[in-house]
Amino acid sequence: MQLDLSSPALLFPTVSLLMLAYTNRFLALASLIRNLHASHVQNPDEVTLREIANLRFRLKLIQMMQLLGVLALFSCVACMLLLYAGWTIGAGSAFAVGLVLMLGSLSMSIWEIRISSIALDLHLRDVVSLTKSKQRWLSDDWLGL
Repeated sequence: MQLDLSSPALLFPTVSLLMLAYTNRFLALASLIRNLHASHVQNPDEVTLREIANLRFRLKLIQMMQLLGVLALFSCVACMLLLYAGWTIGAGSAFAVGLVLMLGSLSMSIWEIRISSIALDLHLRDVVSLTKSKQRWLSDDWLGL
């Protein structure tokens, strides 16, 4: 495989967009955590504590996603420097490391999305179970699920 400066440079826009998405997730979770904290201070609740624990784990995942994304970008920059210096074997290794780090970041992103979806589904099921006797059309049966 021939590696030139344009190969690692292709990852720059990808990493930038991913970092923006990860930062937006982080900010949304931070806002939600602040709201849940205020709610819990006024009205302590076991469910809120479990939600905060879930959000804490998701926050750690997002931090790891961001770290791996930054390290992938760092590795791509190192690859470009090594290519510029003429060290093609080191550059190839740095590029491979960057790709593996990016895969790790994306894998954690899938994991975080899955946890988020499960949490939202539990909330929706709770709403449906509370209103099932009053409004039949809100149940999963109405949707054919």
